[in-house]
Formats: sequence, structure tokens, C-alpha cells
Amino acid sequence: MNKLSLSSCPPPDLDVQVLVLAASSPTARTDRTSDPEAPAPVLLTEGVDTTGLELEALPALARELGFTGALDTVLRLPAQAVGPALRARSVLLVGTGQDLERSARTEDNDLSALGADAAAVLRRAAGRAARALAGTSSAALLLPAATDEELEAVAQGALLGAYAWREGPDPAPVDRIVVTTPLADSPRAVEAVHRAEALSEAVHLVRDLVNEPPNRLTPAVFAERAVELAGQVGVGAEVLDELDLADQAFGGILGVGGGSVHPPRLVRLSWAPQDAPAGTAADLALVGKGITFDSGGLSLKPAASMPEMKSDMAGAATVLGVVLAAARLGLPVRLTGWLALAENMPGAGAQRPSDVVTMYGGTTVEIINTDAEGRLVMADALARAVEESPRALIDVATLTGAQLVALGDRVSAVMGTPGLREQVLDSARAAGEAMWPMPLPEHLRSGLDSSFADLRNLPSSRAGGMLAAGLFLREFTAGTPWAHLDIAGPAYNDASAWGLTPVGGTGAGVATLLELLRRRG
Repeated sequence: MNKLSLSSCPPPDLDVQVLVLAASSPTARTDRTSDPEAPAPVLLTEGVDTTGLELEALPALARELGFTGALDTVLRLPAQAVGPALRARSVLLVGTGQDLERSARTEDNDLSALGADAAAVLRRAAGRAARALAGTSSAALLLPAATDEELEAVAQGALLGAYAWREGPDPAPVDRIVVTTPLADSPRAVEAVHRAEALSEAVHLVRDLVNEPPNRLTPAVFAERAVELAGQVGVGAEVLDELDLADQAFGGILGVGGGSVHPPRLVRLSWAPQDAPAGTAADLALVGKGITFDSGGLSLKPAASMPEMKSDMAGAATVLGVVLAAARLGLPVRLTGWLALAENMPGAGAQRPSDVVTMYGGTTVEIINTDAEGRLVMADALARAVEESPRALIDVATLTGAQLVALGDRVSAVMGTPGLREQVLDSARAAGEAMWPMPLPEHLRSGLDSSFADLRNLPSSRAGGMLAAGLFLREFTAGTPWAHLDIAGPAYNDASAWGLTPVGGTGAGVATLLELLRRRG
């Protein structure tokens, strides 16, 4: 875990290797860096203690070296470029583009919904700087952090960006981070750091689990890891193995896992604050899809689509991380978490297209395509979760390729009961995550009708595939207020790193759900 501290000391007194400053783009077109007349980037110094720094010549120097202040760009300079009396050896400039200025002059809610309001930009800048500081022992972030919101955004971004897969080729993340702020000595600043640390620990766990090779993270291993981690923070955990699942008729999970030599598991987590009355219903049940590897089963995926399918358990990892973080923070919310774990393989026991399986609770489902497996394990877990009468229900899943078609690889979809859906979206805006509301059109429901069972697992038409999957899940919620998060694209970054997001597992959804729990507490 990276070490983060706060300081109100002026820059010359900071005992760190690198000082970090932020700069924005002055105009929309600053890509022509060879133009000597091009405007220089604008340093963000409002609310930042710049005592002892000589910054007058820095923007022009940065421009001459090709730095425009564009979003996610960085430039490293010797410390002498900003002052002779510094203990730091170098200065890092990180670009914020124009989103800070845009968010200040517009009331466009799309900016916050898509993770581009002022706090989100600061979070991203701090994370981008932390990524650039990999291999560095220590750094101080001289970013705007004069308000509670700014401070928490910078602290979160710094810790979230300071991540590296433990077995990857990248250098180790920066070990010690100092955030400079005039709020350094206030109790609310200490609390902000505590929340940022809990969030980053949860996100790093999700990233680690998603990045784990699937031959090492089988359903049984995932369940064992969940039980071990739960025990460390006072979270209850129980595991149903394949015999338990058969005894209790979890036909969806068993059907999906039948083709694998690694049998499925269902994990139930429970967290309640110490003063919660015994036996009362959970305030919220969280259900996560945990397909530890998805070959597509007999409806085999193309070879090119398989390598990232180790990430198909990201929903379960998210639920695990959120419940553990809620316990670490002592949030006053009663929670249950359900991890539906299976490996979807085309072995001898694999389910076939045209099979009919009986789900937990008795609903029958005709299997049209074995690659529409996530909704089957989720349906079993949802049906079991609502038996305990939670006040609300949220599921998280890398559920459909249609999500990527509709919203791309950085924006998650939110469906469900309108009131709860809006609570999730409000929390996403506050957490700086990009989520978008999607409907559940009733006319699509008939596409799930089957001539041989209560439901089909794939609709008769390809139109609105993401929405039809949400309608399928709704059948198992028993009228409980419910929200469905499809994080198929945002959960895994198979391109280059950006902002605070590394290559591989991203931890998408964790910040939103923790913010939602904080608001419901």
C-alpha cells in the first residue's frame, strides 16, 4: 500500500524526490508545438502554496519542449527550472487540458456524468502524475487542494494511479506521496485521506483479481481468497460448493460451470455495523458476476476475443472490494454481497443450446446460446439474495458486448428501478466515474419468451441486446428496488493506460458503489 500524507509546508521544505505541478491548455488547438507564437500552457496555482518557486519562465520553457498542457500529457524537468533552493531533484508537469475551464463555465451535466467535471479532472491529473512517477521513491503533489472536494479528489487520484500489477514488467509505483494543502491539519482532511486509502485498497484488489491469470484464479481459489480477506476485517463469509449448489437447485450456476474441471461456487458476504439490530434485513444486497474465464462454452468465442475473458469476474471482484471497504470504513449500512463464481468451458459436461435449466426458485430457462452465461449465474444469485428481503438490490456485471457497442469502453450502463438508478448515477457523478442511464423497454420483454421454458437466455432479436439482458435479470428481482450496472467495457482496459487507469483491470464501479453506501448510511 502506498503511503500518503498531507502537508502545509512550502515547497523548499518538502523532503521528496519530485514536485508535481499541473497546467492546462490555453486554447483548443495547442497541438502545433513547433509554432513559436503558440500560447504557453497555464500553470494551475490558485490555492497552491508556491513559496520559494520561480515559475515565471516555466510555461514558456514547457512550450519550447513541446508540452502543451493537453490532458494526460507530462513533462519532467530538473528542479533548478523552478528554483535553486529545493530539496527535490525534479519537477513533473501534468496536463489537464481544458476540462477544468469548461466545467467552470458551463452547466452541462454531461461533464460530470462522463467523469469530466472539475473534481474528476483533478483526480485524473493526480492519477496520471502518479503513473508517471513509477520507480520514484517520493513525490509531493502541488495541485489545487484548498477545498474538501479538491483534496479528496487529489488524494484519491494519487493513490489510484499508483498501481502496478505485481508480476508485470512495470517499475514499482511511487512509494511515498505528499499532498500539499492548507487543510492539512484539519480532522476532515484526515478523514478524506482515510476514505481515499480505503477506496484505493478496494480498487487495487479488484485490479489484482482481474489481472490474475485464469489458471490461478479458479472459482474455488476466488472463494477461498474472499473468505480469507473477509475474515481480516470482520465480514462474515460462507461458501456453497458444487454439492451445496446441487442440493439447493442452483441450476444456472451449475449449468454454466458444468463444462469445467473447476466446479462453481456461490459466496455470501455479510457486513453489519456493531450497533445494528440482530436479524434485521440488509439495507443493500450486492450481486457480482464472477466468470473466472469465459470461453463461451459450446457457443465458442472467436480466439481473438478470449484473452481478456479472464476479466469476466470483474463484477464479483467489485462486490468483494466494496464490501471489504465498507467494513474498513465502518459504514453504517447493513450489506450482503453475493459472488456468483463459475468457469464457462466446453467440456463434456457443458450445457448445450436447447437445454432447459431450472434456476434457483424454479424458473425454467431455455439455453439459446451458452455464451450468454453471465445472466444465468446472476439470476441464481439474485433470486437467492432477494429471499432475505433487502431494501434494495444492485448487481454488477461484465454482462454484454452490446454495452460496448452502445456506450464504448469507458462508460458503464445503469438500468433498473428509476429511483435507485438515479441514486447510482448521482453517486457516479460524485465519484468521478462515467455512467449513463439506459431504459428497460417493455416491448423487448416478449423477445425472451420461449416455447419450451419460462424464458430464453437470449432474445429472439439482436436489437437492444444490453437492454434485453437487463430485462432478463429483472425477472429474478421479485419487485425489489434494483439497479443493474453493465461494466463490460470499463472493467478492463486492453488499450494503453490513460489518466489514473492502467492497462488491464480498472476497478470500475468501486468508487460509485462506495459513494452510494456513504450516502445511504
